[in-house]
Amino acid sequence: MKNAFHIMLIPTLGCPAQCRYCWSSEKGSPIMDIEIINEVVAWLKNFRNDRVTFTFHGGEPLLAGADFYRNALPLLSEGLRHLNPEFAMQSNLWLLTPELAQILAEYHVPIGTSIDGPKEINDLQRGDGYFEKTMRGYEIAKAHGVNVRFICTFTAQSVKSREEIFNFFKKNGFVMKLHPALPSLRNKNPEQWALSPQEYGELLVYLLDKSLEYLYEIDIMNINDLFRCVFTRRGNVCTFADCMGNTFAVGPDGSIYPCYRFVGMPDYVMGNVHDRPTMEDLARSGAWKLMHQYKEYVDTACGGCKHVRYCRGGCPYNAIAPYDGKINGVDPHCTAYRRIFDEITDRLNKEMFESPDMEMTILSKPKKGAKPKIMSLMQKIVSR
Repeated sequence: MKNAFHIMLIPTLGCPAQCRYCWSSEKGSPIMDIEIINEVVAWLKNFRNDRVTFTFHGGEPLLAGADFYRNALPLLSEGLRHLNPEFAMQSNLWLLTPELAQILAEYHVPIGTSIDGPKEINDLQRGDGYFEKTMRGYEIAKAHGVNVRFICTFTAQSVKSREEIFNFFKKNGFVMKLHPALPSLRNKNPEQWALSPQEYGELLVYLLDKSLEYLYEIDIMNINDLFRCVFTRRGNVCTFADCMGNTFAVGPDGSIYPCYRFVGMPDYVMGNVHDRPTMEDLARSGAWKLMHQYKEYVDTACGGCKHVRYCRGGCPYNAIAPYDGKINGVDPHCTAYRRIFDEITDRLNKEMFESPDMEMTILSKPKKGAKPKIMSLMQKIVSR
């Protein structure tokens, strides 16, 4: 099976929010000109023949404005019709207007946005007023038929309120997806907010239990994705996928990077869309070589791990961030990944090989009053 082809478009690294743990915004960042989109289309026409997903990311991509998207979306959609492009966006929704929402709805652009729990918890780490501004944008999106899902960032501070945060998502009927606050190559002092691997592992096990306890009341995307990795023996999401050569990010000036997390850092530029680089051209860059060195490092360092096939050492960026861009270890959240993968695998094996009615466990919903088990979660996921 081929890995997904993904182009992340970064119209700007600017952002009107000032989240306390954020590393991906940059004051004074320029805004992408629509000519860069024309160059992206020209570059990709003969670059690769796989279906492509474009994600508008940032910074805050809505800073580019309505006219940018009114032009960019048809340029990409029609100019690359042979690649059957799909679209997505990551935005805090503060700048979403009915006009912008209508444009995004026309091209079926789903939006991922960030809410870190109830207003008090969210605004403590994202800034006063964040919650209300994002929820106001959410209402505009809903009114225009734009699909919105929430991403919740857990920090060293907010993880202490994990139950309150979980209950907020369940009560509001929101699908839950979470990120751990991470160290960054841009931040020399991440400890105040970054979630430790040990805490992250415990959080994932806690949410696995919650997924089972409230099986048909809430979806926790991370748990579903982690389970899919174990069940299919293949990385299915960004952190665990073989992203090298399959994901690229284009910055405001047309520079090409391995991922949006590197945008704005000259050492990680692989080329520029103006030059129409081939895959071979990109492969000669230092950033490409570094990403593939990491892949080779994982083959050796993680060779004895039973999860290596679908974990792949985690995220390359996470791995090099603590070492100033050098490869001296795998993703520091390895401890967390191993913890949750072990938990899923052990529970799955126990149910499969110790249950006297394994066939019934797999094929039927749990009886009323019975506690759902891993097999019930598997059935829920694969039936979709």
